[in-house]
Order: sequence, then structure tokens, then C-alpha cells
Amino acid sequence: MRNRIRVIKRGFALAALVACSTALTVGAEIDSGVKQLIVSIAPGWDSPTGRLQLFERASGGWKALSPPVAVLYGKSGLAWGRGVLGTNEPGRHKEERDGRAPAGVFKIGTIYTYDSALPEGSNYSFHTVNASDAWVDDVHSPDYNRHVSIDPSNPPPWFEKEKMRHNDFAYRWLVEIRHNADPPVPGAGSAIFFHIRRGPARMTAGCTTMAEGDLVNLIRWLRPEKHPDYALLPRAEYEAKWKAWGLPNPSEAAALLSDR
Repeated sequence: MRNRIRVIKRGFALAALVACSTALTVGAEIDSGVKQLIVSIAPGWDSPTGRLQLFERASGGWKALSPPVAVLYGKSGLAWGRGVLGTNEPGRHKEERDGRAPAGVFKIGTIYTYDSALPEGSNYSFHTVNASDAWVDDVHSPDYNRHVSIDPSNPPPWFEKEKMRHNDFAYRWLVEIRHNADPPVPGAGSAIFFHIRRGPARMTAGCTTMAEGDLVNLIRWLRPEKHPDYALLPRAEYEAKWKAWGLPNPSEAAALLSDR
């Protein structure tokens, strides 16, 4: 009888723990320390295009600071990513080379640039890319989805494919979107950035791209002390989750959520 009581008690304790964990997941929202939020909305999960808008937290909530701009995603649309929010959502999840941009909420990391400085007026952490820099997308590497530096006089066999210095205009600035970063899970997707689009209809392998002027405006706006996050969602998911996740309310984000 005592053993049975112990089993029952353990069962109740486990159930309470699971319920508490579930409640924490459901009730999770953007940290109050986040004062800048980049929001991008796609029409649906399989949409390769959408719009993006910048918001700052004020005393009355999130306020839009810019009009929406056009952006491009992965050629196959979106899938749930691994970040601040969205990691444990049911449905399709981002995989390496699936052609989908990660959906959810993500921290903004380092800006990687070919230049010795960011655009005038910027104030954010950056790294000037040189001949030794690479971003690893080999799922079997212990450095998967990480920035590494190698000896360029004796590069490893994989370096040519994964080097970051291509002198490619689209990669002049790479703003790190910290998907699958803390820590990386092999195969869950790598090398996700904001960068310059190659054309108004040139989709990506999973990054979010935009016109050069729009990216420069985003870079100039970012401030490390405001702990910027990036939220990318299909419209229906945004409308279902905005309140629980602490996103801008639909009236403030009306221009972004409209069908136009």
C-alpha cells in the first residue's frame, strides 16, 4: 500500500511538473528588456514574400517607427525555427537546405560586413569579414552553424564552400538572426541572416532579404542596449499569438497585416 501511495504521489508530481512546463511554454512572451522589435509577416506558411516593419517599445506598448517594406524569404516559405519563441510549436520545423525561413522570435546577433565600419549613424556590434572567416553548414561538424576563423594559408577542404568573403554585393552586410544558435542542433538549419536581395523576385535558401536602402536603415536603427529581437510569422499565426507573445497589437501593426 505504501509503495502504491508513493507511486501515486510521484505520478501527481510528474503531472504537475508537466502542467507547469506547458503553462510556461504557452504563457511565454518577449522579454521586457527587448525595446526594439523587427516584425515580418508572410501571407502563409508557403509564401516566399512578405513585409517587414520596425517597432520600439514605449510606455503604452509597441509603436511602429517605419512603414512596412517588401522582403523575400526562403523559396519554399517558412517553417518553425529554434529561437526565443516558436521552438516547441507543432508543425513543420526548419531543416538544413529545406528552402524555408525560420518562423518564431529570434535574437539579433553580430553584423558581418566587408567594410571597416558600418553605415554612418550605426552603433552596433560588427565584425569585418576577411579571408579567414567562414560560417559552417556541415551538419557533422562540431562548429555547425557557427562563425569560425581558419588559417587562410592552409585552409581546410571545406573552406571554399563555406567562406564568408565572396566580394558578393548581396553579402556586404549580414545581420545575424540567431536561429538554432543556443546551442545549435545539427540539421536544424544554419547561416540565417538579413542581407541585400539579389532582385525583387529572387527568393533565398532561408534568409530574409530586402532592398539595400531598407537594410541600411535597419542597421542604422539597431542599438545593442535595446536588445533587438526579430519576429517572423505567417499572418494567421501572428493574429493568434500576438497577445500571448507580447507582439505589437493588430491595430498598431495594421499596415503590416493588411492584404495590400
